[in-house]
Amino acid sequence: MRIGELAALVGVSTRTVRHYHHLGLLPEPERLPNGYREYRLRDAVALARVRRLTELGLSLDEIRDVLADDRGRELREVLTELDADLARQQAAIASRRQRLAVLLAAGENLDELDADATVSEEMAAVLRQLPTDGSAFAALDREMLALLDTGVGPEHRSEFSALFQPLTEPATLARTQEFYRRLDEIADADPTDVRVASLAADLEGFLPAEMTEAIATNADDTTGVQWLTTIAGEFSPAQAEVFRLLVARLRGRR
Repeated sequence: MRIGELAALVGVSTRTVRHYHHLGLLPEPERLPNGYREYRLRDAVALARVRRLTELGLSLDEIRDVLADDRGRELREVLTELDADLARQQAAIASRRQRLAVLLAAGENLDELDADATVSEEMAAVLRQLPTDGSAFAALDREMLALLDTGVGPEHRSEFSALFQPLTEPATLARTQEFYRRLDEIADADPTDVRVASLAADLEGFLPAEMTEAIATNADDTTGVQWLTTIAGEFSPAQAEVFRLLVARLRGRR
């Protein structure tokens, strides 16, 4: 097939195909005596693979590594893996459409919808039970949980929301509210305030084991470190110090 046919088959432009050739992501086939490139099925699979990996946000170096692993594999195996990738993408799209349908059914005036309606149903159930009572930190916590929820795949949403479910149990709701209050109280405090270290220690004992394990694990991951650094910028210096100390305690415990 010609380059135009290849591009149309995969759903990209011929300019994109040439760009991938230039970057070395897509090997150029040998030219025929008439000067035209002749693409085959494996070229289409490789192009579809590159497109899928770029959509997932992989860097060029990461894509090269994946494609290097593909070389020498049976075409059927590569096709099967690509089909699985597309099936996961299709499932994610279906889940988003289902969520949009819920939003559209919630009311004609979307401006009046609660902000929590934009998260998954599993996380929305958690947020509905978490206390607010005018707490500035509680409001920030809800925003962070909503943001985290957007990055969780449909297959992990129940597991993710379950980490926070213990904080909404009747026996712990009062303590959850108390921690929000204490975090509000140190908003203008110095990071060396004695309440900071005390709050970090109390949080370590209060948070569910599954949650503290997840925090400690993510603290050792590059993406997790970036996330923690980003959200720390939303806290006051004293509040940020509480969570820095908490992470340090949890990592030390491991």
